[in-house]
Parts: sequence; structure tokens; C-alpha cells
Amino acid sequence: MKKAIILQSIILTSLIVAPPAYAQSADVSKIQTFIQSIIQIGTTLAALVATGFFIWGGYGYITSSGNPENLDRSKKTIMYSAVGLAIVLGAFVFSNIVTQLATGAFGGGQ
Repeated sequence: MKKAIILQSIILTSLIVAPPAYAQSADVSKIQTFIQSIIQIGTTLAALVATGFFIWGGYGYITSSGNPENLDRSKKTIMYSAVGLAIVLGAFVFSNIVTQLATGAFGGGQ
């Protein structure tokens, strides 16, 4: 019992005498710039990959020699790369709109 009282008094004293801990100030504009940079790099890489698949599909389309299977596969490659590129560009535009709305609503900026 005596040990518990001593332990409680030590803990209580350490809580009373403990120096305050101050939070680090957050710079939201740095985080916003970092996220925007990642999105721009991802969009650029996706556009490069889509361009590669457009070239691959176009080359397959040209060299298919009328073979229906190769022709269909090349058309699908071109179509899927166009759909993927449209999705990535749509996500890029959407993220820019959200960023502008958030900057206007919460302040901050660059």
C-alpha cells in the first residue's frame, strides 16, 4: 500500500512539473505542393505509357495483314489505352478542381 502511494505521488508530481509539449506548426502549402507534384508526375507517366500503347496498337494494326484476330487485338489495345488516358486526365482535372476549391475555402495557397 505504501509503495502504491509513493508511486502515485511520483506520477502525479511528474505530470504537474512536466514541461508543456508544443505542436509543430504545419505548413499546408508544402503538403499541397507535394501532392500536386506527385499527381502531375503520375499523369505524365500515364500519358507516356498510353502513348506507348497507342504506338503498339497502331503498329499491330498496320502489320496485321488483314488477320482478323490481330486486327481486333490492335483495335482493343488502342481503345483501352484511350480509355485509360481519358480516366487519368479526368482524375487530373478533378484533382485540380478539388485543390482550387479547397484553397478557396480554407485559405492558404502558393
